[in-house]
Amino acid sequence: MTDRLRILHLSDTHLYGDGRLQYGLVDTLAALDRVLARAGELDAVDLVVASGDLSDDGSAASYRLLRDRLEPWAAERGAVVAYAMGNHDLAEGFEEVLGAREATFGVRGFRVVTVDTTVARAGYGLIGEARLERLREALAEPSADGTVVVLHHPPVPPTTGLFETLRLVDPGPLLDLCAAGDVRLILAGHYHHALVTEAGAGGIPVVVAPAVANTTDVLQPPPHQRAERGAGFALIELPADGPPRTHVVRAPDARDGETVYDLDADAVARIAAGAGWTGAS
Repeated sequence: MTDRLRILHLSDTHLYGDGRLQYGLVDTLAALDRVLARAGELDAVDLVVASGDLSDDGSAASYRLLRDRLEPWAAERGAVVAYAMGNHDLAEGFEEVLGAREATFGVRGFRVVTVDTTVARAGYGLIGEARLERLREALAEPSADGTVVVLHHPPVPPTTGLFETLRLVDPGPLLDLCAAGDVRLILAGHYHHALVTEAGAGGIPVVVAPAVANTTDVLQPPPHQRAERGAGFALIELPADGPPRTHVVRAPDARDGETVYDLDADAVARIAAGAGWTGAS
């Protein structure tokens, strides 16, 4: 057991195996390197979390790029790495390079459980009974200092309109399981902006990490959806007893704030029609 768990939480790296630029503009690998350089100023880390959309093309090469950066960085600090599947990730490449899509392991008295929220060829998230049962079994016995659950789709409502149909569908059963167990913290990504909130009975802390690839403009009025250049991470300290303390840290670049995409209502509707929740699984 320990008095705290220090977590470097990053998400949505959107790497390409062939070095392509995201939207023809953003070098996501360079953004990841910038994030890790900034995070390298930390004096200690116990757990590195990468909460989905790790790849944009789903290639094994993209996952190797991620692994070959994160794992040496973590090993130098005596930390372990938790990977979660996102809607842009493909199972074959993920499993070939990073291992199982869902995992349970211990870190200094805390338990970490990754949950796969993805639906093939869809942007929304859904947790079926088989995944819920696996989480139920993982939480059956309490761990020394509690459990951290890692998934991609946040179990809290989105801030911007694009994610309304790309959200986690019916998060209630997941949150009920977490509240009934010893879950102290839920870590997610997907929204491409930082969010610190609570969910479920008793108010389980939820931290959504800022994306590495680009940043959602949360002040953009609907129906537009805008993203800009910008990368960052969350630094979380989870004590053995008490609430987590979260800091959101930028990894700045001279071109931060430039528009990456600006979607009008028709573009958002097309994405919803192609990848969003329609009410049928």
